[in-house]
Amino acid sequence: MLENIDSLMWRQPDSAYAMFQEFASSAASDSLDEFNGHYCQLLIAELLFKNNYAQSNREEVLQAVRYFDTIDDAFLAARAHYIKGVGYYERDSLVEACGEYLKALEILETHFPNVETVCTPSLPIAHLPRFMALTYNRLMELFSAQFMQEPAIYCGKQSVAYDRIAHSKPISLAATLLIIGKQYTKLNEYDSAAYYYDLTLSCIPDRNTMIYRDWVSLTALNNYNNHRDTLAALDSLKSMIAQSASEAERLNRYLTIGGIYNAIGQYDSAKYYWEPVFELEERGFNLRIVADYLREIALKEGDTLKADQYAQVVAKNSSSPGESQARVSLLSDMFQSYLQEKQEAASLRERRKAVRTALAVVLPLVVVMVAATLMMRRRGKQQMAAQHAEAQKALEERERLHKETIKKQQNETIQQARKMLPQRVSDIYHSKVNNRMERIMAEFEAAYPFALEQLATAYPDLNETERQIAVLNFLHFRGKEEAELLGFAENTIMKYRSNLNKKAGSDPISALLAKRKTCIPFP
Repeated sequence: MLENIDSLMWRQPDSAYAMFQEFASSAASDSLDEFNGHYCQLLIAELLFKNNYAQSNREEVLQAVRYFDTIDDAFLAARAHYIKGVGYYERDSLVEACGEYLKALEILETHFPNVETVCTPSLPIAHLPRFMALTYNRLMELFSAQFMQEPAIYCGKQSVAYDRIAHSKPISLAATLLIIGKQYTKLNEYDSAAYYYDLTLSCIPDRNTMIYRDWVSLTALNNYNNHRDTLAALDSLKSMIAQSASEAERLNRYLTIGGIYNAIGQYDSAKYYWEPVFELEERGFNLRIVADYLREIALKEGDTLKADQYAQVVAKNSSSPGESQARVSLLSDMFQSYLQEKQEAASLRERRKAVRTALAVVLPLVVVMVAATLMMRRRGKQQMAAQHAEAQKALEERERLHKETIKKQQNETIQQARKMLPQRVSDIYHSKVNNRMERIMAEFEAAYPFALEQLATAYPDLNETERQIAVLNFLHFRGKEEAELLGFAENTIMKYRSNLNKKAGSDPISALLAKRKTCIPFP
């Protein structure tokens, strides 16, 4: 009986509610076990919600959420979290409502990653995607009300995708597409907004509906923002006033028209359309917005008394900036955490799928390769060892030849540098540049690698200047030339030469080069 009521509720909630009233008064309802008792509570809550009744048993349903989380039926658990989210939303506990909606999505996306293929006797294939669309739609409206356009757009697109899987009515798609377009208008992305407004129009079956009039108004506003065609936008908006089905709808058109007049600086016309909205008896969110707009106009006109009156209304109907920012920050963090977990779950599923695919393909090949390897080892173990030895010998020979080639190239480079050294040093000396000594030392090191290191090792008592003079002596520079290069007086150079001769001889570098066994780097 409960399943029949559940199935009917998706199509005709009023008939399902009447059937449930008959069931509640029957003897069958008196013998419910624990599971069906919670299921019964859940159905009551949904029926009351879908039939616009106050949900007097809300607390009992919320207590059942933990039980639904422990049973195997993930769909029931998600529905319970959804109903709990509705309860929080009705109490303006938006952060908690968002958490419950996201929890419902998490449960279903974890248990049913491929929603379009889910179909069980107790869960017709259209129910799950419709429920997913409904939950994403609630989140879209929640984020939109907090001016969180990007999360609202994401949830709206997800809602549309699930509605299409479920083959929902075009009017449901149109309502969601229209809200997505509205978010792009708020972001000043007018081309994207126009794209979704065009999709909306293609899904509206009847032009004599509220959603069509909303489409005309939002399209006109988007075109005005994009092209600044004031007359065309106002004509479209004013044409919708006469077709308004209620006072609230008419004043909503007034709100938009007043915004355009305010943007072009026609404040009297803006007040003409905004003041009736301000006097609307059903004062709520729009009252704060209109009061803020009228306050700005009053300040521009110098009417501080009215500006103060409007400011009091704004303050009375507004939460503190800090509170709003904190709420938006919490909602943003919660949504980003959900997206990250969803992405990680999707990545994990893809990796597992890739592993399964790889195993299906690779495992048979591995088995064949292992068997072939074992056979080859049994039949040709000695042959493989011989081939390995031969390959190793060939590798060693290639390495030996390579080393000889490198050594030969290095020797040729050094010999060339030595051959050119006198000319290079002479050119540097006569160039009269500031860094001649450094360049001469560099040319010497290129021609005689490691010679200076060998000199320092053989004669550790030599200082830097003495080593430089040793190089210049080796290169046959005269004392006067050495004094010019090093920036000393010629007498000073003679003293350095005398010290060098005492410590290492008059030409220690030539002596080192002659000792080939102790000077291995030199060829």
